[in-house]
Formats: sequence, structure tokens, C-alpha cells
Amino acid sequence: MGGLSPITIAAALIDDDKGRLLLVRKRNTKWFMQAGGKIEPGETAQDALRRELKEEIGLSIQDARLRYLGTFFAPAANEADCVVDAALFHIRHSHLPIAKEEIEEAVWVSPDDALNLPLAPLTRDHVLPIARTLQASRRP
Repeated sequence: MGGLSPITIAAALIDDDKGRLLLVRKRNTKWFMQAGGKIEPGETAQDALRRELKEEIGLSIQDARLRYLGTFFAPAANEADCVVDAALFHIRHSHLPIAKEEIEEAVWVSPDDALNLPLAPLTRDHVLPIARTLQASRRP
């Protein structure tokens, strides 16, 4: 992604048994995205994700519940001239989110309904297609 400053993050594709995704929107922004955030120096992606989930939506999660999906790149939604380098993890959980810290809103939506929201590029281009694949693999 030549010339763009990278932001290294850990993010979670959180879905529930009803096939819904948990999306969050940060305060004073319009884009919905995955819960997660920047990886601090000395942190693993898993450590950063566990910290961010607790801070942002009140979710405590064990490493055994995290399924690594891969690393994905996309333009940053809220920072101009930046690209996110995202370690993406899958969590199946029906957590009732509590919007905390910089989170203004947390919503459960179907992948189809998510398309009606303003989505961060990572969510739109990578997470939704993965969510649809995960959903299709669960059907009998």
C-alpha cells in the first residue's frame, strides 16, 4: 500500500448463533467496524485484542476462544493517508456489548443489514465476505 502509513491493529469478527455480527462505531465518527484496536509495543495481537475488547465493549475473552483468520490490509476509516494492517480473529459469542471508552455505539446486525450502514473499508471488503462464508458453512 505504497506511501500510506501503516496502523497495526487486532480486530474481532464477532458473530452469534443467529448469524449476526457485532459492529461498533467510535465516538465522533460515522464508520461501523470491528471491535479491536492498535497493538501496543510488547503486546501480541491476542493480548491487544483481549485488552481492547474489555475496554471497548466489556467483553472478557480467553485465547482459546480466538480463531485467527489472517492478516488483512485496508484503508483506515478514520485516519487519512493510513492503512490498517489487521490481525483478524473470529469469536462466536452472544455478548451484550456495553459501549465504553471511545465507543459510541455497538450493534448486532445481519451481514445483509450491515450493508445499509456506513462501513469501514476493512469491514466492507474483508470481514463481511468472511462472515458470509462462516455463516454458509454452518447451514445444514
